[in-house]
Amino acid sequence: MTQRAIATHDIATVHTPVLLDSVLALLEPSLFRRDKGPARMVDCTLGMGGHTEAVLATWPHVAVIGIDRDRDAIELAQRRLKKYSDRFKAVHATYDCVDDVVQQAGWTEGADAILMDLGVSSLQLDEDSRGFAYSRDTALDMRMDQNSGRTAAELLNTASLAELTRILTTYGEERFARRIAQRIVDQRNREPLASTGQLVELIRDAIPAPARRTGGNPAKRTFQALRIAVNEELEILSQAIPAALSALRIGGRLVVESYHSLEDRIVKSAFRRGSQSNVPHDLPLIPQEHAPYLSVLTRKAIQATPEDIEKNPRAASVRLRAVEITRPYPLARKG
Repeated sequence: MTQRAIATHDIATVHTPVLLDSVLALLEPSLFRRDKGPARMVDCTLGMGGHTEAVLATWPHVAVIGIDRDRDAIELAQRRLKKYSDRFKAVHATYDCVDDVVQQAGWTEGADAILMDLGVSSLQLDEDSRGFAYSRDTALDMRMDQNSGRTAAELLNTASLAELTRILTTYGEERFARRIAQRIVDQRNREPLASTGQLVELIRDAIPAPARRTGGNPAKRTFQALRIAVNEELEILSQAIPAALSALRIGGRLVVESYHSLEDRIVKSAFRRGSQSNVPHDLPLIPQEHAPYLSVLTRKAIQATPEDIEKNPRAASVRLRAVEITRPYPLARKG
């Protein structure tokens, strides 16, 4: 772990998770109802362990498995949660493997609750060497697991013009995607892109001046798009939702915090699909295999209040949704 990441341990001890009270309230019915025996939760995006710490402190009978693809995050969370070591275990994996993790833990009845706090963590944003932040000049990495996968620099220097345009359009919703992609190709033909500072300047030059005056830093959308592409975030989320639902016991809950519309769209669509019957409305009797298997607990996504945002600016874009599973998840998650 880098010296900067070690220093981030101080941040972990005071880090306030986004919408913590709302998250705990949504988790409580699936965890508290089993207070006469052990209850089991999976934190699919462990990060610095803030949500997990709150759960372990609130419910002494709950055991938690924390999943993260970032080894630095796991090390910091293990330090933070050392006093709960008898009820906490960390697993290095991508969270679309949550059903496998539950099985390997021997939780034969399934998990009582699963939490997903999506997006990039404070640890990753605050660590210069990770390359997630456009406000500092550093290496173009952006991998959540720095031991695997291609870096943002490798993507930028090898992807075709069409592929770069698609990534910036689809994942960043960037209206100047083609112009930025062309500048990237022109630049790498002269010299490979290697730093976030180079990329920020290139984006600024590619976007017309009037468009740069509104909407915050003009690099924001491109950096989001590259981060999502490098880490295959939407593909993993699309697999993780069914994996989580198949890992829950009946009455278990899945709680998800999303931070941009692409994530929230996947979550909302999966929740809506599971909460609706796929037979005609006038059918007198709905066969069990066609009945809804989810009960939606948040008809509208819960959003941060101005007070929440003042405490934690990263809560500004959060959308919190939750469901309870009412019968076994009927669909294969892969293939």
